[in-house]
Amino acid sequence: MDESEDVPKDFIKLKSEKLSVDEVSELVISPCCGAVSLFIGTTRNNFEGKKVIHLEYEAYMSMAEKEIRKICRDVRQKWPSVKHIAVHHRLGVVPITEASVIIAVSSPHRAESLEAVMYCINTLKASVPIWKKAEFAMWRFTRMTILGKRTKNAFGQIQENN
Repeated sequence: MDESEDVPKDFIKLKSEKLSVDEVSELVISPCCGAVSLFIGTTRNNFEGKKVIHLEYEAYMSMAEKEIRKICRDVRQKWPSVKHIAVHHRLGVVPITEASVIIAVSSPHRAESLEAVMYCINTLKASVPIWKKAEFAMWRFTRMTILGKRTKNAFGQIQENN
């Protein structure tokens, strides 16, 4: 590929199917870049001492895509040498060990791509309307409550059962 044909691109995808690290990383490869940095966020089996069964993600799609595009623009202003950016986020149920988000950035040198990836994930988590719900192993037990008693829900919050 001629370098003049390799114009900077952003690849944004929100989908319910399993994410592919290979697919995302291949999107950002460029002959003029010596660095591709990746962040892969996966579902872990615990949260604050509770056993997690899976995570479930929902999004306000049009707004989420708009906010991710804004993050990409911000990255290009902060790190002008960044070539390509890919942000893929999974929606729906994400089982343990599977990726919920993959971010890839290419640039001529590693410092810019590493900093850009960190900026992307931190800003995505803070500003993009994607909501995460954890299904805990103990959830089934906490749904069975005794009327008139105070119990704790799966998040450790006290609730009245009337």
